Amino acid sequence: MKKLILSFFVCGVMTLPAFSQTYQELSDRAVAATEQDSLTQAEEYILQALKLEPANPHNALLFSNLGTIQRRQRRYDQALESYTFALNIAPRALPILLNRAALYLELGKDDLARIDYSLVLDIDKDNAEALLMRAYIYMRQRNYNFARADYERLLKIDPQSYNGRLGLATLEQKEGKYEAALSVLNRMIAEKGGDAAQLTTAQYAELYVARAGIENDMKHVDLAMMDLEEAIRLDASLTDAYLMRGQIYLSQKKKDLAKRDFEKAVSLGIPHADVRDLLQQCK
Repeated sequence: MKKLILSFFVCGVMTLPAFSQTYQELSDRAVAATEQDSLTQAEEYILQALKLEPANPHNALLFSNLGTIQRRQRRYDQALESYTFALNIAPRALPILLNRAALYLELGKDDLARIDYSLVLDIDKDNAEALLMRAYIYMRQRNYNFARADYERLLKIDPQSYNGRLGLATLEQKEGKYEAALSVLNRMIAEKGGDAAQLTTAQYAELYVARAGIENDMKHVDLAMMDLEEAIRLDASLTDAYLMRGQIYLSQKKKDLAKRDFEKAVSLGIPHADVRDLLQQCK
């Protein structure tokens, strides 16, 4: 009898690694399938693993990965549900909170996104992504003082943050502090070719468009046009440059030139519906 019990015990112990290994194999296969963009297969592997070990604490990661797969497939409601399941298991998991916040923001649910970013900052007060995105949300909601506090904290942590400095310049512009906004952008543009910042050509082009927007607000149209020309020279695919230049042309009654720029923006991916009214004004 003792021998039978021992045999059963050993058999039971021996089966545990097999289940664990199978769970791990399924998890690994899901990752590999995701990397190969085989999202349906990846989801199937994850669901099999979850069914195999529903109480495994690592299921937080599986649910998070499942949410990301569903998000990539534009199954947003299911993605939110999966991220929430993941957070029920691991409520302080920063990457999962950031993923759900980003999805809320993508869906236009700014308040819910802000709550998640705030939860991240309750855990890690210096989290750069959460500071940046919460500042962006505050700015969209016109809570400029809160936005400024987040941008300033971000820049205290990382003074060379491209998105942080650009966001602060945008905030200054929205508050009508044009000289302060220009000061930020002028410093960033002046760093071109130096060691202070390692920006891409596309990022410099974006800075010129941002500065053109401020110059246009200040009625310095000639300066704005010069910056837009430079932006397009640096990055001919920058739709915002064509849209802004087209609107300036339209205000100058140069309808043919305006139409050309709006059509160029459409050819680069701007939905035709977004510029339909502007094109109508070019007739």
